[in-house]
Amino acid sequence: MRLALFQPDIPQNTGALIRLCACLQVPLDIIEPCGFLLDDKRLRRAGLDYHAQAQIARHRSWDSYQQQRRGRLLLLTTGASAPYTGFAFAGDDNLLLGRESAGVPAEVHDAADARLKIPVGAGCRSLNVALAGAMALGEALRQTAGFP
Repeated sequence: MRLALFQPDIPQNTGALIRLCACLQVPLDIIEPCGFLLDDKRLRRAGLDYHAQAQIARHRSWDSYQQQRRGRLLLLTTGASAPYTGFAFAGDDNLLLGRESAGVPAEVHDAADARLKIPVGAGCRSLNVALAGAMALGEALRQTAGFP
């Protein structure tokens, strides 16, 4: 199981996801370019001292990420029709989160093996990307007995 961030915009969210992945022993892929420098103090503050424990792979582009990726690509998106809670996860899945400001482009949508959503109440657009990542990763690890 891996978590992947597509061109993240907000360092605090990335820091929180670094901490999540470190604590759950899940590798994190960061697909660049990012909307901030990866040594941003806000990123370090949100990730606390977990950066050294995290398994982080940086990818200079979408293409370079795709070349090394193994397993299914599962995109969390508000544009999906299937809820993540009804999906059967596998141990080698890659959970992909889009940019906070713009999601992912059509080519990334098209590359996904499945598109999943987190159901939210009427009048709500979406959750914070770090919260969405934590929810989906938690369910995926529960299904695959992947918690440390």
